Amino acid sequence: MTEAADPLTEDHVLVEVTVPAPADIVWTALRDPQKIKQWFGWDADTLKDEIDFIFITHAEADEAARSVTFVGVPDRYEVEARGESSLVRVVRSAPAGDWSDVFDGMIEGWISFTWQLAFAFARHPGETRRTLFFSGPPRQNRLARSLLGLDAAPAAGEPWSGPLGPETTAAGEVWFTARHQIGVTVDAWGDGLLVVVDQPPTEAKPHGSAMLTLTTYGLSDADFADVQARWQAWWDDRFETVAPGC
Repeated sequence: MTEAADPLTEDHVLVEVTVPAPADIVWTALRDPQKIKQWFGWDADTLKDEIDFIFITHAEADEAARSVTFVGVPDRYEVEARGESSLVRVVRSAPAGDWSDVFDGMIEGWISFTWQLAFAFARHPGETRRTLFFSGPPRQNRLARSLLGLDAAPAAGEPWSGPLGPETTAAGEVWFTARHQIGVTVDAWGDGLLVVVDQPPTEAKPHGSAMLTLTTYGLSDADFADVQARWQAWWDDRFETVAPGC
């Protein structure tokens, strides 16, 4: 007997992107920890354990449907074939209602990571990334994208150029936009990617909070260290450093 669906819940598509690779190949990027490492999260001592916990030991995969559900979380990844490309989406089964004003850290993470997955396939298939990550509230009442110079960025898919944080001049493309975040490519980082998440103000955080993930490719150790030093100094002048969720 088929169990009846819960009438009080419905599927919400949290993020959906087109990935320029066949579905079988994209599916392996959701199942192979070494491939997941090239798009999920950011470089950290805990990344390997996080990937194992989320995608391996606490995940239930349906190979035929190319769907992976996360144990204890009402979310799932789906990969749908579209010719030589794929649609990748994250779906949440949750109560019906208007989610347009909701800020949910897990949702924002899925949005960031799924666009990072699409970027890795579209621009750097098979390449190794190196990342920097910053998280915490701004010291003044301004969104991170404003402090970075991205508050007037064009629409997704359009080129952009101008100052970017500590970079006096930078250029690239607007990779994606969402209600609480923006992603822009950065030519100078080996065609890298900057993802900016702005959390709205709360009683506990009257200026809100921000997360920046800088993804780089092909930089020498010296160039990567230079980017890290300049961005760390820029961040420390404008933000407090607090771990996500704190």
